[in-house]
Formats: sequence, structure tokens, C-alpha cells
Amino acid sequence: MAPSAMSRGSDWTKALIEAQPVSYWLDDPGKPHPEPALTGAETCDLLVVGGGYSGLWTALIAKERDPQRDVVLVEGHEAGWAASGRNGGFCAASITHGLANGLARWPDEIHKLEQLGARNLDEIEAAVARYDLDCDFERTGEIDVATETYQASELRDWYEETERLGLAGGVEFLDAEALREQVDSPTFQAGLYDRRGVAMLNPAKLAWGLKRACLRLGVRVYEHTPALTLKPYGAGMAVRTPYGSIHARNVALGTNIFPSLVRRVRAYTVPVYDYALMTEPLTADQLAAVGWKNRQGLGDSANQFHYFRLSADNRILWGGYDAIYPYGGRVRAEYDDRPETYAKLAGHFFTCFPQLEGVRFTHAWGGAIDTCSRFSAFFGTAHQGKVAYAAGFTGLGVGATRFGADVMLDLLAGERSERTELEMVRKKPLPFPPEPFAWTGIALTKWSLARADAHGGRRNLWLKTMDKLGLGFDS
Repeated sequence: MAPSAMSRGSDWTKALIEAQPVSYWLDDPGKPHPEPALTGAETCDLLVVGGGYSGLWTALIAKERDPQRDVVLVEGHEAGWAASGRNGGFCAASITHGLANGLARWPDEIHKLEQLGARNLDEIEAAVARYDLDCDFERTGEIDVATETYQASELRDWYEETERLGLAGGVEFLDAEALREQVDSPTFQAGLYDRRGVAMLNPAKLAWGLKRACLRLGVRVYEHTPALTLKPYGAGMAVRTPYGSIHARNVALGTNIFPSLVRRVRAYTVPVYDYALMTEPLTADQLAAVGWKNRQGLGDSANQFHYFRLSADNRILWGGYDAIYPYGGRVRAEYDDRPETYAKLAGHFFTCFPQLEGVRFTHAWGGAIDTCSRFSAFFGTAHQGKVAYAAGFTGLGVGATRFGADVMLDLLAGERSERTELEMVRKKPLPFPPEPFAWTGIALTKWSLARADAHGGRRNLWLKTMDKLGLGFDS
């Protein structure tokens, strides 16, 4: 390494010296106190397991559909503490992990899926207003950015294809000059600007606001109450907790990356650890140097991509690139902190924004994403339709979990709806193989994706085979 590169690497390390290993969003003095744990026996119409977005939206919508329904929600730790409080705060309309993924998997349904996704985002925005959810909601859109010449060509070709299919509504192609008028980086070569399809928000505040709204509607919430077992009981189901039990007519599982109480579901997801940095607040001069007047979210177009956005107090969140799968699919607290990834991300940040040299990072954190082989959520029922589940959101669950909540409630009601008739809802992805095959396959896929990024996007035989099989691993 050249001396100048060594010096620059040292500067990147210095930028991380004061970074706290905790999610910026969760490091908030306004964080609400947890609700008490369950002790004793409870009964209810609907038990929701999981206090992240999936469970919170399910409990809230269940009460909206039927205010008389008796709803209980249990959370093993505290509401919003896991993925819901650690993500980038990109609330996308897409329920298929992006248009390209949806079009590749469900071409005959893609227009309906896009309509349902747009409606879902509108309903989230309406709920933010209706319940006064103080979560810094800004419908500023997102720009997909090309940082290589081949990526710019691919973005233009994709834009022309979506126009031909009538799927480009609200999306604009930006050349390098137009893009850098929006956000200025010497690495930017082109972009696709989706002006209405994504909102930025504070993810922890959204979870906390949803919990308050649930309590206001009469949902009984118990935190520090893990659900240990799920068994039939009379005409309903019984769930055991450390200090009590709950008998419910129906159960909705929003546990996502944590082991499902329906054992057969576990093979469909693996944990992938994602990491992010948050800068100190930018000064007026620093913000002006970047441009970023319209506060969009951004993500680059590489296989190993970055996502970045401004917070309400003008910090930059910079995350992504590394996607770490732990052997055996274990979810452990020690995986939440990874200094070698933080150093890598810091270097990438200053390559993208050299005009921000000297900026420090105040927070550096990670967490597990529930990844499935088709990248987007899957759904199902168990125990003769008395239990429903949704999982596999693969990092795009801020918005899609609300759609998943509607699906679970439709399934529990035994209703045929425009949602339950979707092939996306009726069919499941392929499960992951057991170890050591899962780890080997994921490692080979990651290596191949990095190689494609370094060789003009050219996909090797392994990736082409995975594409044909409808399998993947999202970085």
C-alpha cells in the first residue's frame, strides 16, 4: 500500500474512534419504557408474537378491522429493538424487494403487485398522520445510483424496459450532471430517481409510535416475554412464556429472523448481518458541499451495494456492502459489532464524499436480516389455519411488513382477497439446504457477486445457474 493510501486509511480509522457500538436510532433519550412482562394466564381472540414492525402492524390493523377483537402482543425483548430499530429507515412501496425482482418472479402479477405496494405506502403515510406517529416521515423518494460505466448503461436500459412495460411511473433517468445537481459525488455517473415510491423515516420512532397506537386501541402488550412453545389447545392455541401462558383462538407470528414456533418454516430463512455507520451532524457548509437539497435516500447499483440517507438532524447514515452469514445460521449478540466492516465502510464513505474529509462517525452497529431465497416475504398458515406467519423480508421490511400484516389477517380470517389470491402469497420460496451446504453456497455466491462487481457486472456460471433456479443471496 502506498504511503498516501496508508495515511488515508489512518484518517478513516480516526473517524471511527468515538463511534458507539449501538444503533443511532435506539440511542435516544426519548425511548419509551417497556411494558411489564406477562405473569400468569391470559386469554384472547388474537395473539401476536413479535414486537417489531410485522407484529405491531398486525396488532394495530386487527383492532382497526374489529375494535372489539381482544388482542395480545408479546415481545421477547423490547418493541423495535432488533431489525425494526436498526435499519436504514427506507420505507419503500415495493413489496417484492424491488421491481426487477418482482418482474423476474411474478411477471403476470407485477402490475397488481406494484399497485398494492403503492397503496400500502399510502396507507402507511395515512397511519402516520392518523396516529400522530412522530417518526420523521418524509416522502422524498430514492435514487438508484450508478458508480461504474456499465452500471450507467444498465440503468438506462432498465429504465427504457420499464417504460415499455408501463411500469416507469414517477421514475426519472438522471445523467451524471442531473444526478450531481441532486447529490454531489465524484463517483456518480447516472441514476434512477423514484420520486414517490420511497419515504425516509426514523425506524425506531416508527416502532415506538406503533406500540403507543396499539396500546391506545386496547392491545395488551407484554415485553420481555418470549414465546417458548406453541401447541393446540381446545378450539384454539396455547403459547407458553417463562412466567405464564396465553390461550388464543388465533396466533400471528411476526418473529422473522428468530426461530419460528412453526418448526417447518425455519428452513426458509437465514440470518444475514448488515452494518451501518452514522456521522455527526453536518454543518451548513458540509451539507452545501454535498448538495442533497431534496433529502432523498440513495443506494448504489453494485451487487455489494451501499445505502445512504440524511437523518432529521442532517447526519448521514451509510450502510450495506458487507453481508455476513454466520455458519449454522446462528443469531447472536456478538455478531452485531464488526470493526473490520466499519473500517471498510468508512473508507467507502470518504471515497464517495471526499469533500466531507474530517467528519466523524458517532455510531456504528449491525443486526440480522431475515433473508429468504427469493428476497421477498413469504406467507402461510399452520394448525388448520389457526396460526399465520410472514417472514423473509430480506431487508425491505419497513414498508412491506404492513402488507404482510394484512395478508396474515386475511389468512386467519379464511378470506379470499386480492392479496391471498396472489401467486406470491400462495407459493413459497425454495428452502435453504442444511450445513455445510448453506454456508458453502452462500460463500460461493458472495465471492461471485464481488467478482462480478470487479469485472463489469459479468456474472459467472454459478450466478447464472442460481438465476435460473430462482435462488439468490442479497448483499
